[in-house]
Amino acid sequence: MTPTRFTAACIQMRSGRDVLRNRDDAVALVRQAATQGAHFAQTPEMTSLVCRERAELFDKVGPEGQDPVLASLREVARERGIVVQIGSIAVKDGDKIANRAFLIGADGEIVTSYDKIHLYDVDLPNGESWRESASYTGGERAVLAETPWGLLGITICYDVRFAALFRALAENGASFLSAPAAFTKQTGEAHWHVLHRARAIETGSFMISAAQGGLHEDGRETFGHSVIIDPWGRVLAEGGTEPGVFLAEIDPALVTDARSRIPTLKNARPFKVETVSAPQPLRQASSA
Repeated sequence: MTPTRFTAACIQMRSGRDVLRNRDDAVALVRQAATQGAHFAQTPEMTSLVCRERAELFDKVGPEGQDPVLASLREVARERGIVVQIGSIAVKDGDKIANRAFLIGADGEIVTSYDKIHLYDVDLPNGESWRESASYTGGERAVLAETPWGLLGITICYDVRFAALFRALAENGASFLSAPAAFTKQTGEAHWHVLHRARAIETGSFMISAAQGGLHEDGRETFGHSVIIDPWGRVLAEGGTEPGVFLAEIDPALVTDARSRIPTLKNARPFKVETVSAPQPLRQASSA
C-alpha cells in the first residue's frame, strides 16, 4: 500500500539564552503548525538554548529527563496528535554535553533519539572559530526512525556535509532525511541550499530541515532559510531569517518515482582507490 501524503512543517526559531522562553516559543510555533494542518513538525538544532559561553551552557543544561523543552513538546504532540522532531537540545552527558535530537510520536512518547555525530570544529575566513568538541561529545550511531509515512533518517546541522551518512540512511530505507541546523550566516550563504539539494537528489529522498535564523543574544548570526526539498531537488517550502512556520505537502510516492528515474542507490558499485606513481623525469643528456 502506498503511504499517504502528509503535511510537514519546519519551525524556524531564534533561540537565545533563556531556556523557558525558548520552550514557550517552540510550543507556540508547533501549536501554530498543527492549527495550519501539519501532521509532522520539526524544530531546529539547539531549540532549547543558543549560548556560546561554556560555563553558562553547563549551568543551564541538565539531563534529558529534566529538560523542560522535551517535556513540553511531548505534551503538545499528545495534545495535538502531531509527530514532533526536536532538531536538537543540549543535555548533560557525563562531563560533556550531547547535542541530541528526539522524535516524538503523536501519542507523546519518545520514539528515538540521536546524538550529532560530526562536531563543528572549524576556523572560518571571517575570523569565526568554533570548537564543538570542547563542550560536546559526538554520537557514534546513525538513526532511522519509523513514522506513519515511512522511515526518517535523523541528522543534525554539520552532518549534512558528510554525504556517506545520508547515503547509508537511504540505502537502509529512509524516504525522508533531515538536518535541522544552526548554520552560520557565512557558511549558509555559500553552501546551505546546494548541500540540501545535493543530499535530496543523490539519495532520491525528501530533505526536511528547520533552522535557527537571525542575530542571537550570544552574538552569533545564523542563516535561517528552513527548507523542505523533494527527491527531485525542488524546493517546496523555504523560510527567510525570521521565526515562523513553513509547510509543504509530502507525497512519499515521489521517492519511488525519483529512484526509478535515476537509480543511483541500485547502480552503485564497489571500487578501490589506487595511487599511481608518476614516472621519474628523464635526465637530460650532458653536452661534452
